[in-house]
Amino acid sequence: MTAKKIIPCLDMKGGKVVKGVKFENVREVGDPPSLAKKYENDGADEVAFLDISATVEGRQTMLKAVAATAKVLTVPLAVGGGIRSKDDMREVLDAGASKVSINSAAVKDPDIVAECSKEFGRGRLIIAIDAKREGDKWIVYTHGGMRSSGIDAIEWAKKMEKLGAGEILLTSIDADGEKTGYDIPLTAAVADAVGIPVTASGGCGSVEHIYEVLTRTKAAAALAASIFHFNEYTVSGVKEYLRKRDVNVK
Repeated sequence: MTAKKIIPCLDMKGGKVVKGVKFENVREVGDPPSLAKKYENDGADEVAFLDISATVEGRQTMLKAVAATAKVLTVPLAVGGGIRSKDDMREVLDAGASKVSINSAAVKDPDIVAECSKEFGRGRLIIAIDAKREGDKWIVYTHGGMRSSGIDAIEWAKKMEKLGAGEILLTSIDADGEKTGYDIPLTAAVADAVGIPVTASGGCGSVEHIYEVLTRTKAAAALAASIFHFNEYTVSGVKEYLRKRDVNVK
């Protein structure tokens, strides 16, 4: 069985790592390279770097911050936010990212997924899905969770896989920052619908939440931010907890 991954997330705004609730009311929590290195030293399998305001502000990802962060890491660095084209993805990869995630641009033009997958390889392309419950469905949102696309998140995940996505980063807008646990029904539904790895994101408030999402769904990884940024838990502590409960982690 493939080992489950623990991925600390650096949500970026104005050159600093920030954290908010439901994508709003953000506050600064630190410097990206120093936090990224701290998490790698503590056993992180990967680090996610998400420029949460790039798309809304109509600009590219902060390449200098990406380069500075990538420089201190040996584990993979996944970067998202503001990627609008194949050229944008190339610049981010050239800056040192191992993988790139796309959300709003894929919704605007799904062909970009096939183009980027063909150019850089499926393994370097992540499709980020920010989903919010509307009635009996989950709907894909873009522009940092501000705009509803009207697209069913489950069907979208399947389409993205067919077009060449190598992974899905699935964030529940309803759960984001609430620290009440991942959206288990959403995560299970998406992970059951596709054959590519799904990373669960949004709502982690405890090590028990990570255990729950990794054992009750087919999620390949759990992403968390607040619990690590505010020193409530360490990556190594989370992994030790999971090992004791027979969850396969590195």
